[in-house]
Amino acid sequence: MHNTIDMSVAQKVKIAIVGASGYSGEELVRLLLGHPHAELTAVTSRQYAGQTLAAIFPRFAGNAVADSLQFTEPNVEALAEAAEVVFLALPHGVAAEFAEPLLAAGAKVIDLSADFRLNDASVYEEFYGNAHPAPALLEQSVYGMPELHRDAIRNAKLIASPGCYPTSILLPTVPLLRTGIIKSTGIIANSLSGVSGAGRNLSAGFMYTECNESARPYGIPKHRHLSEIEQELSLAADAQVTVQFSPHLIPINRGILTTLYLAPTKKFETEAEETALAEQITECLATAYADEPFVRLLPPDSLPDTKNVAHTNYLDLAWRLDRRTGRLIMTSALDNLVKGASGQAVQSLNLLCKFDETTGLS
Repeated sequence: MHNTIDMSVAQKVKIAIVGASGYSGEELVRLLLGHPHAELTAVTSRQYAGQTLAAIFPRFAGNAVADSLQFTEPNVEALAEAAEVVFLALPHGVAAEFAEPLLAAGAKVIDLSADFRLNDASVYEEFYGNAHPAPALLEQSVYGMPELHRDAIRNAKLIASPGCYPTSILLPTVPLLRTGIIKSTGIIANSLSGVSGAGRNLSAGFMYTECNESARPYGIPKHRHLSEIEQELSLAADAQVTVQFSPHLIPINRGILTTLYLAPTKKFETEAEETALAEQITECLATAYADEPFVRLLPPDSLPDTKNVAHTNYLDLAWRLDRRTGRLIMTSALDNLVKGASGQAVQSLNLLCKFDETTGLS
């Protein structure tokens, strides 16, 4: 049993990944193999049990751990014995089955599914269609977005790593809601996602010939990620927030580009009013993100581009005021598998273990 984690740099933290054969699991493997303070001691996959990491992911061949560490069937007792921190890269509904006994055995858990992102079990049931599998754990779970909940993450036992779409929407919007620069009503978010966002999915809709040279919306009007988006925006605004969210699938491997349409609380019908509002927005975002290692505020003549964040833990952010429509337009880009999933989870690991937050991610 592991009641505490040895935070010393000299002794590496033992890490396990449950569900290591999916896209997020593979990305976790990549990041943790290169993490100077992490020792990958267990990886699970029912499909690949008995085979080494290097055999299934040849790009890791030549790494001593990848060449020798074998996938195993997921076993809670073995995982709790092998690791101090366990990442769950599993579908929603399944992750909770592992989280409960792992926590009871003394392991820390970082869950990449949606099972512990919501504060209210009834909201989970509304959006995911099933009763929450472990409602008693929701109270102790911490929403794992470091920019919003850094201090709570440091002391957490159960961290719920955010979804990719929510990350692309919350980081641009939360500071503006907290300071009252934008209204909490009328928020519209349009997001474009690469195909890896669906996971290693064998359904026909995600096959190459179905996705290539095509773009389509899905999950309209009530995508599951709306639940955590509205939860965190409501906390920021101190009022119930409802968002119009339209996700789209586009034919790229990875990346999310989000465009947000927001209503400023102040009118800016003249050039002077627009200048004053622009200065207020600039100051708000600069204050919020000046010391954030993974949020990049782009210069005034630039806009986000997914190619600039691919394979990184950065979120790029830009904005424009449209005096004609009276709206603030914000755009963000991130890699859905890194800042939108595994990279953000490793960021939480670093906070949990008192490492520099950028370790293994720069």
